[in-house]
Amino acid sequence: MPVNRDGLLVLFILASALATSTEWCTSTRAADDLLSLEAQAMKSAVARIAPSVLRIETFGNQQRAGSPLTNSRITSGVAVSEEGHILSSAFQFAGKPSSILVTLPTGKRVAAQIVARDQSRMLVMLKVTTEEKLSVPEIVPRADMRVGQWTLAVGKTFDKDLPNRSVGILSALNRIWGKAIQTDAKISPANYGGPLIDIEGRTLGILVPMSPQQQTEVAGAEWYDSGIGFAVPLADMLPYLEQLKRGEDLKPGLLGISLKAGDIYSLPAEIAAVQPKSPAYQANLAVGDVIVDVDKQPVSRQVQLRHALGRHYAGDSVSLTVQRGEERVTVSLKLTDKLDPYIHPFLGLLPARLRNSNERGIEIRYVYANSPAAKIGLRPGDRLLAIAEKNINVPDDVYTILGSFEPGSEFAISVIKSGRPETIALSTSKLPTQIPKELPLVPPLETAADNPAITGLIPIKLPEEPNECVALVPDSYKAGVLHGLVVWLHPSGQFNQERLVKRWQRHCNTRHLILLMPQAAKQKRWVPTEVDYVRKAIDEIRKSYRIDDTRIVVHGHQAGGVLAYMLAFSQRDLIRGVATVDAEVPRRLNVPANAPLQRLAVYAASDSESPRAARAAAALKRLRDLQYPVTTRQSKGYLSEMQVDELVRWIDTLDRL
Repeated sequence: MPVNRDGLLVLFILASALATSTEWCTSTRAADDLLSLEAQAMKSAVARIAPSVLRIETFGNQQRAGSPLTNSRITSGVAVSEEGHILSSAFQFAGKPSSILVTLPTGKRVAAQIVARDQSRMLVMLKVTTEEKLSVPEIVPRADMRVGQWTLAVGKTFDKDLPNRSVGILSALNRIWGKAIQTDAKISPANYGGPLIDIEGRTLGILVPMSPQQQTEVAGAEWYDSGIGFAVPLADMLPYLEQLKRGEDLKPGLLGISLKAGDIYSLPAEIAAVQPKSPAYQANLAVGDVIVDVDKQPVSRQVQLRHALGRHYAGDSVSLTVQRGEERVTVSLKLTDKLDPYIHPFLGLLPARLRNSNERGIEIRYVYANSPAAKIGLRPGDRLLAIAEKNINVPDDVYTILGSFEPGSEFAISVIKSGRPETIALSTSKLPTQIPKELPLVPPLETAADNPAITGLIPIKLPEEPNECVALVPDSYKAGVLHGLVVWLHPSGQFNQERLVKRWQRHCNTRHLILLMPQAAKQKRWVPTEVDYVRKAIDEIRKSYRIDDTRIVVHGHQAGGVLAYMLAFSQRDLIRGVATVDAEVPRRLNVPANAPLQRLAVYAASDSESPRAARAAAALKRLRDLQYPVTTRQSKGYLSEMQVDELVRWIDTLDRL
């Protein structure tokens, strides 16, 4: 039978459809087969690692207030010796449990003890006493790890026999300053302490919460199940396992230098301060040296130095090469676990804030009574030109130079004193905690050409945040004058903007201050994660107004004061003063030692009859032991008008030299 053109077209379409259908079925079967093979491979990988993953129960934990993540008492661990040594995350052991039980592969539960802690990578070494030999997993060498490979996060939390697992990929190799690898598998308390394995069932690392900003057992736990998870490579721990088994804690290795401030991702690793008595000081490293090599690994930026040193422990020996002028110098030194708390040296003066760019040096605005500057006869109006043969023009120059000295250090200063140039020997003292009873006001700037700015109550809205925030910018604001920034953190459930503005408006006008008033998303209470929000609000106001970096203060009452401490100690690059009323430093807050180039002063008012008084006093002693300058006052409720006046003067002295 003849077939017309339309019929041929229909036959062609049917044939094509049949071919496509056949290809689709074949492709679908292939995809199904692939998924089946992947599922089988993952099942086999988990079965292979299962005998090495141990269920751990903790009892008698000291609960962290407001932290639901530590409510569970069950965690996981990985056997690292047949004789009963187990490596786990320190997360579940932050509460210092009174007893620990481990379920062995046979189902028997035995007691365990913490043998040692890794305070850098936040791990614990446990030991069980048993005749049953534990199964040690195969470890993936660092060289075999590849970004994009399959990973499985494994734990024994929900069932003592069947491991729980979460699938993802290896998304980065050198995270948290070289100490961790990253996966997008869901990581949470359900598998902390367990292994991150590859598709063959080999162990990549131990799952831990981590944060690049903080270093505590629970830092980074707020990211759980977010697709941002970390594991400490077990290959990195091999050289240190025997040390942990002997009961020797591992601690971060410290060098004792401060780098030039700025963008760590672009700036070279130039030394801005060398802390006295530190390994760097003993190795004769000097201000101005640029570190270009660590253990034969090239370093061109600060972030690379942090990665190179971050993975080292105290006691490790490292080789550094520095560029010093036209020559390269290589030194060997041993990192330490502890630096003597740094004490800031003090000249005894306040700098003038209005600077004539045509004049050399720094004009003196105020001289402290009985200070080193007073003893050599310096007065307001004199000019400071050089310290230790180094010229200065702005206060930051002075802070950088003083960062390598201590109280009692003696050096020559060049000044213009009573109109005549002189060079005088000066011996420094330590920063005072007393507040001057009177301070001269910085004169107003009467410049018609000064850039206009919006003043009054300014809303600060961050699109991605639910919090409300407003800033009080004084009517006297001039862009030619640096303004201090006071960040007010309200008590739980209390925020009376009108009353707060009324109380601070005069001070903002006369002392050149901007008052930033962020609110908790839920006014009933602040939560620790809102530290990040407050930081963003500060950064936002700094974009629009000239803020004096030496006078950024977080000021809080009760719960707001607790958050103020958290902000001050987690944002050391930014905050220069923390002023609290009836608040205590959180016991588990990681309080770093005083640092040469990151000044932080503390003002704390408390009521001796407050239930928080004893804990607050103990916390302040802790800060004094770390050599922070701490000023204390007694106050019932919030500060009186006279005390606010005094607090404002304290803020006005934070740029002291």
